[in-house]
Amino acid sequence: MKHQSGLDWVKQKWNDFESFVEGVLYDRDLSISARLFGLILNPFSYIFYGIVWSRLLLYSKSFLLHTTRLDCLVIVVGNLTMGGTGKTPVVERLSRELQAKGKKVAVLSRGYKSKEENSSKTQGSTKVVSDGHRVLLDSEEAGDEPYMLAHNLPGVIVLTDKDRVRAGKFAIKEFGVDVLILDDGFQYLPIHADMNLLLVDQLNPFGNRKLLPRGILREPVRHLSRASYVLVTKSEVEPQLELLETIRRHNRNAEIIRCAHKPKVFREVNGKIEQKLNFLYELHVGMFSGIASPRGFEQLIHRMSGELRYKKRFLDHHRYEKEELDRLFQQAKNAGVEVMVTTEKDAVRIPEQFKPVIPLYYLRMEIEIVEGYEDFEEAVSSICALTPNGQPLLSTAQSL
Repeated sequence: MKHQSGLDWVKQKWNDFESFVEGVLYDRDLSISARLFGLILNPFSYIFYGIVWSRLLLYSKSFLLHTTRLDCLVIVVGNLTMGGTGKTPVVERLSRELQAKGKKVAVLSRGYKSKEENSSKTQGSTKVVSDGHRVLLDSEEAGDEPYMLAHNLPGVIVLTDKDRVRAGKFAIKEFGVDVLILDDGFQYLPIHADMNLLLVDQLNPFGNRKLLPRGILREPVRHLSRASYVLVTKSEVEPQLELLETIRRHNRNAEIIRCAHKPKVFREVNGKIEQKLNFLYELHVGMFSGIASPRGFEQLIHRMSGELRYKKRFLDHHRYEKEELDRLFQQAKNAGVEVMVTTEKDAVRIPEQFKPVIPLYYLRMEIEIVEGYEDFEEAVSSICALTPNGQPLLSTAQSL
C-alpha cells in the first residue's frame, strides 16, 4: 500500500508539473514562478525556430530531406499551434463531402498518445483503425481523434502511423483510395500536399505569438503563407479586424472561411440514450474535460445549463481511470449536480466498466460553415477535379 501511495504521489506531482507548464505555455498562470519559468524557456524558442526554419529550407530545396509525391491526391488539414483548433470535425466534414462526390477517402493520423499494439491489426507499423466497414481498434490503441473519426465515418479508411508516407502507400495499395487526408499534417513535410487547409482558432489564434516551448506556435505566424485555404474556427461572431489583417498580411491569395462548432445532440456516454439541446435548461449541471482549449466548451455548457454547480479541467488527452472518476462524480453529487457533461473527445477515454452515480452525457458537435460556404464547396470541387498527375495547388514548402 505504501509503495502504491508513493507511486500515486509521484504521478500527482508529475500531473501538477504538466499543468504548470501548460499554464505557462498558454499564459494562464501569471504567478511569479510561472513568469520566471517562461523567461527560462524563451531562449529555447529561438532554438526551435532555427530547427523549423532549417527543416523547411532543406525540404523546399530538396537538399538532404526530400518530399515524396504519392499516386493519390493528398489534402492536409492542420494548424500553426498546438491542438485545440477543431481539426477533427473539419476532417470529418471534408471526408463526408468527398465521399458524397464519389471519392474513396483515407484519413492518415499520427495517432498521438496511442498505445503501441503488436497484433495483426496493426499491419506492421501502420495501424488500421477502420477498414471502412469496421472499427478495429479502441481509443487507447488508436488515439482519441482517429477512433472518433473511425466511429463517425463509415466507409472511410482510418490509419495511424508516424510515417505517413508509408501509411499513404499502404492505403493506396491495400484499399485503392484516391484521396488521402492528413489529419494534423501541416508540419509533416515528407509527403507532397496538393492542398493545405490551415485552421486558426478565433478565440486564441496564435497564443502569445511565441514558438514552442515558450508559446503554443509550431511555426512562425508568417507561415500562414503556406495555406491554400484558411479556416477560422470557433467563429460564432465576426472575427476582429486584427486577425483578418494578420492573415491577409501573410497570405493574400488564400480564401478565408469562417466556421463554428455547432451542438447537435447530447448522447449518453457508453449508452444509447439521446437528449435534445434544451436538456440542461432546468438542471443543476456539472462538467469536466481534458482538451487543449476548454474555454469555448465550458462557456457553451454554461449558457445551456440551468445552473452550473461543478467544473473540472484535466490535461489534454488525459486518460481517465475508474477510481478517479468515482471521486470526481461523488464530489459533483455532493455539490448538487443532477447531470454531468463532457466532450466527445473525452467520452472515448472513459472506461466502459465505469458506472456513474449521476447520468453522464457528451455533447455531439459538428462543423458548420458560417461564412464562405461557396469557397468550401470550391475547395471540395477542386480536389475532385484534380488527378494525381495533375498540377498541384500548393507545394509542400514555399519560400520562407
